[in-house]
Amino acid sequence: MFYDESALGDRKSSWMDTEHRVILNVGGIRHETYTHVLKKIPATRLSRLTPNLANYDPVLNEYFFDRHPGVFSMILNYYRTGKLHYPTNVCGPLFEEELEFWGLDANQVEPCCWMTYTQHRDTQDTLAVIESLDLDGDPPTQEEIAKKFGWEDDYYSGTLSKWQQIKPRIWALFDEPWSSQYARTISLINICFVVLSIVCFCLKTHPYLRIPDIDVGSLNVSHPRAVYVGKTATRPHPSFFYVELVCNMWFSGEFLCRMLFCPKVGPFLKTPVNIIDFIATLSFYIDWALDSALSGANRDSVEFFSIIRILRLFKLTQHSVGLKILIQTFKASAQELFLLVFFVLLGIVIFAALVYYAERVEDNPDNQFDSIPVGLWWAVITICTIGFGDLVPKTYLGMLVGSICALMGVLTIALPVPVIVSNFAMFYSHAQARSKLPKKRRRVLQPHEIKPIVGRSTTAVLLNSLGPKPHVPSNIGDGLGAFATPLLVCPNPGENIRKGSNTKANKML
Repeated sequence: MFYDESALGDRKSSWMDTEHRVILNVGGIRHETYTHVLKKIPATRLSRLTPNLANYDPVLNEYFFDRHPGVFSMILNYYRTGKLHYPTNVCGPLFEEELEFWGLDANQVEPCCWMTYTQHRDTQDTLAVIESLDLDGDPPTQEEIAKKFGWEDDYYSGTLSKWQQIKPRIWALFDEPWSSQYARTISLINICFVVLSIVCFCLKTHPYLRIPDIDVGSLNVSHPRAVYVGKTATRPHPSFFYVELVCNMWFSGEFLCRMLFCPKVGPFLKTPVNIIDFIATLSFYIDWALDSALSGANRDSVEFFSIIRILRLFKLTQHSVGLKILIQTFKASAQELFLLVFFVLLGIVIFAALVYYAERVEDNPDNQFDSIPVGLWWAVITICTIGFGDLVPKTYLGMLVGSICALMGVLTIALPVPVIVSNFAMFYSHAQARSKLPKKRRRVLQPHEIKPIVGRSTTAVLLNSLGPKPHVPSNIGDGLGAFATPLLVCPNPGENIRKGSNTKANKML
């Protein structure tokens, strides 16, 4: 008897190939590969596959994983080629979750896909910032209020006192304009007082709205009736004082109420807007106390510090989504703004020194740059492309320095502007998209978030989740309870049912 050795070799090779072949069923999609391919990346889930695993089906000779099949194609290709690419049709967090499940490092993504892959992180950071700004104006739930005030234990136990129930409501009236109709009314009144205070602060400096500050004195001690009248200065009309008094009484009461009913006094007093509000209100009372004791230039010096009252306009940020986004844009662009200021200051110093020496090189009797500090003022105006014209170079070399200074100013200021505009557009677009989302979205609980219900049987929980209970005989209910118990306790009910069916099939065979 003769045997074909080549045919025997092919059969042996085919048998060896079948023995080392692995079938992976991921999300209903079958993938076939070899054992040595999965061993290329050790200490991962696929490198430790054995028939003893619970997800191995001996009937179909395959491993079943209920995971995303599209992402797994990229992961399996990573085992084959050693290069991990990011699929553009998959969200970033889903890709990270799949990599974590299969035991792979996300930092192994190829450089060509890294920028696309990390975009979701920037998006998540932006959404987290927008979430902290509270732009939607939805009233918080009772649970969120309890967490903000640190009363979670009392809330869950149902032992909230009257003070704990009233305090958040009063706080919401002054700090959450969209929480109720009363809060909107108080917010509107607050805006009116802020605007009225700023208008009065500006109008009282107008010459037609000021009255002479008359100094009356006696010319002769022996004749008291002989007096002199001297117009030394002017002062605001008294009506402005009463208007500002009413406004500051409102600001004082509002500040005290917000401080009394705030969740925590420490963080409240450290907020920049509250610091400005406190100093602006305090400056009015200090000005009032010193007004009678001072006169002339001394009074003007005290009024100079009252300019901080204009900063009350920042209180309007809590009522405007655009202002909140604009402030957050400047925070996000702090690095670019710092570089802008640095290069502008560098250019100011350089061109101030250049124009000073350029004007001294040639004979120039009309030289206006007698020092470098004077050149600093000229450089600031030129780099910012304002050009007042009070200081101008007269020599050709000085004109050349001025031309270069103006060009460098345009380039220096124009470069960071697109970055700032891009940040504002990013925040604004995400805020607009978030505002169009449904107010309430169905949330799927994760396995670790499911809490057991104490005092109720597993069968009752399952039956109640199915809706109204029909009349069920006792023996059927017992069978249902026996079936439902392992179904709810096991980590993967689908695998439990499938394994049970496979066991019955094996017995039948």
